[in-house]
Amino acid sequence: MGKIIAVVNQKGGVGKTTSAVNLTAALHELGLKVLLCDFDPQANATSGLGLDKRKIKYSAYDVTINDVPLEDAVVPTEYGDVLPSSSDLAGAAVELIGAEHRERQLEKALFRAKEKYDLIFIDCPPSLELLTLNGLCAADGILVPVQCEYFALEGLSDLMSTLRMVKKRMNPRLEIFGVALTMFDGRTNFSTQVAQEVRKHFPGKVFTTVIPRNIRLAEAPSHGIPVTVYDRSSRGAVAYRAMAEEIKEKLSG
Repeated sequence: MGKIIAVVNQKGGVGKTTSAVNLTAALHELGLKVLLCDFDPQANATSGLGLDKRKIKYSAYDVTINDVPLEDAVVPTEYGDVLPSSSDLAGAAVELIGAEHRERQLEKALFRAKEKYDLIFIDCPPSLELLTLNGLCAADGILVPVQCEYFALEGLSDLMSTLRMVKKRMNPRLEIFGVALTMFDGRTNFSTQVAQEVRKHFPGKVFTTVIPRNIRLAEAPSHGIPVTVYDRSSRGAVAYRAMAEEIKEKLSG
């Protein structure tokens, strides 16, 4: 039985989608069967794995709102399987308001997929609203990317309160699977201080591997390929492959 991991942080620009895309590709390369569920209306994870969002037949919107079977919407790629997103998903939160068990539509859609995949990532929107709540209710754990910058811990208390509320009232199995330090700049003491602070806040949960600031990571999405393929020897690619090894070990342990 596979694990479902929601990649979540309500702060934008922290490397959430970058982490979801590159960890999917790196784990697929390691031989795991991985599905990336793009549950962000911006659909950046969809295009980041080479899919043209304008040519998608079915998306996460159709699966959660129109009861389209998951297998009809999933698109296989050479970097892992993708449940693509589309701009339609932006209206899904409004459409779900009147639905029964509105926070469990994604869980219902992904339920049987756990038997087929070793790992399912959900790339959640950068906000704590109904789509993200669906991701948290569907997940066994969360992966939190935290950038090594000044406001790193700002807003994390809100995320942790939401996590505790969801765990208590809706999804008792929900845990912190891991915290990923992103945009680390080894030339500054400040990045090191932030990393130490995050490790203190989340003892035993922070991955050993840190993701550095790296121009190749920023360039890869415009080519529609993960950095692990775009420039295998870049520091960003090496780091995401190392983090994938940590995740694989954690899954088997």
